[in-house]
Amino acid sequence: MRVVKHKLKKHRGEITLVPESLDDLWHLKYIIEPGDTIFALTHRRIEGATDKIRPEKIEKKPMRLGINIEEVRFHKFSNRLRVKGTIEEGIDIGSHHTLNIEPNVKLSVIKQWKNDQLERINDAVKASARPRVVIVTIEEGEACIGTVRQYGVDEVATIKSSSGKESDAAGELFDEVAHQLDWTSREVQAIIIAGPGFIKENFLTFLKQSYPELAKKAVLEDVSSIGISGFQEVLRRGAVDRIAEGTRISNEAKLMERLLKEIAKDGKVAYGMEDVKRAMDYGAIDELLIADEVLREERERGDIDEFLKGVERAQGRIVVFSTEFEPGRRLHSLGGIAALLRFKTT
Repeated sequence: MRVVKHKLKKHRGEITLVPESLDDLWHLKYIIEPGDTIFALTHRRIEGATDKIRPEKIEKKPMRLGINIEEVRFHKFSNRLRVKGTIEEGIDIGSHHTLNIEPNVKLSVIKQWKNDQLERINDAVKASARPRVVIVTIEEGEACIGTVRQYGVDEVATIKSSSGKESDAAGELFDEVAHQLDWTSREVQAIIIAGPGFIKENFLTFLKQSYPELAKKAVLEDVSSIGISGFQEVLRRGAVDRIAEGTRISNEAKLMERLLKEIAKDGKVAYGMEDVKRAMDYGAIDELLIADEVLREERERGDIDEFLKGVERAQGRIVVFSTEFEPGRRLHSLGGIAALLRFKTT
């Protein structure tokens, strides 16, 4: 994410941004909300009078419009953010229009900014400078490849070897995984090869012999499983942070592990809105964990921001979890909000 303009007075004003990746579009989903005004270059049909009996096909013309936002949708698989609303500035004022925000499309956001939204922009700017990382989890007969993003790990491919001689099956698996990696990792600075046993070491040896450029980017990590659970284990072990310091999802994975441990021993923890609000009344919240979708829904109801300010006034830290990834989904299943406490309240 690039910040082109930053003009605020008491958290009210305009920030002009250029999203540079799918991660940045995901951040914008939780920055832009109904009631905001967005300015961006778009295309719209201009209808005019004509003398011809058969009207000409009306072409869309490029123009900059200001839209009062009503709805925001993140389309991960088409790599775009769609924001819909009514035109406030430009032609056809009062009409509905949809902006398709894609990477490298400049947009200006005018609103009353919240602290977590400003922090999200700072996170996105810092993340753009971090190395890009791919994780391969591999065991005998199967491998999973995932791209590390700020909202989670996107599973790119699952590859299984066909039955046959063990040596032939391993060679076939290694070759197919390496071919997929070669395509996936062109703009990636690091590859984490993880898994149980010695298959990962054998695969790295194969890369050194057949794909030396990929091997130069690779590091090994021990995990007990492959796939999504293997990706989470890599994050919890801090392997991604050793390459790209302070990644958002690694922090969420570690916090979720702490939360579940505290719940298991009936420790210093609260979860569910009622219990968490009671903990805030006691000034007990050290770290507040809230799922991004719950935060968005509560904001639409208009009764969450005073609570968040109260947590901050009591020196509590607020962490917004991504529900695109397993730790955020687990938090959502616990009511979408939880807190690690300074002391027990019950």
